Amino acid sequence: MQLKQLTDRVFYSTHRKEADRPALGYINGKKYSLMVDAGNSKAHVELFHEAIAERGMRKPNFVAVTHWHWDHTFGMHAAEGVTICHKKTNEKLKEMAQWKWTDSEMANRLQTQVEIEFADTSIRNEYSRLAEIQVVTSAVTFHETMEIDLGDIVVELHHIPSPHSEGCICAWVPQERVLFIGDAIGVDYYNHCSLDKDKLQALTKAITAFDFTVCVMGHAEPMGKQEILDILSSLQAR
Repeated sequence: MQLKQLTDRVFYSTHRKEADRPALGYINGKKYSLMVDAGNSKAHVELFHEAIAERGMRKPNFVAVTHWHWDHTFGMHAAEGVTICHKKTNEKLKEMAQWKWTDSEMANRLQTQVEIEFADTSIRNEYSRLAEIQVVTSAVTFHETMEIDLGDIVVELHHIPSPHSEGCICAWVPQERVLFIGDAIGVDYYNHCSLDKDKLQALTKAITAFDFTVCVMGHAEPMGKQEILDILSSLQAR
């Protein structure tokens, strides 16, 4: 895994399309550190920990989860820091924690449209043994905003509207002018790939309010603010 540096104290791992592994963020404070998103498996988290250790940095003390989708949450049980997410995300995690991970149960969730084919295929690609899947809830939840002082650097967690999923949050690092938004800019794969224009407009308003120079997304390379706003504008015009 390649860990790239954005600023003196902000890093991210590159995403991998073939394994549907999203980019993971890392904010290194004087006292504590925070990881953005928990990855899609124990193996994903372990690679992230190794990449951090290679730079002589500590394992994350906190893990902020941007939304409930499997590729951002199935590594939560392997994360050693305090996990944090939105209340709606945790409600979905509670539901998924009751699921059984067998061929027949996964096939049933596909048939009943509880799960989507892309996620089913990607999960099977990541896990050679389905029995290794563990879904857990977070230790801490919030509704609107939450602030975490890492010691000389503060991370703000904000609930943001999103057409992609309910319960999306962003991680804003004002001192470094870096914004992590997970998959907030995206269609709703669990609703026939729909794109709610009202939610998209609300997301645009929310993102515009942050004075960032770099935005890190789950499945794309980091972009500048104007690039992000241009993408949002083009989606709104569809």
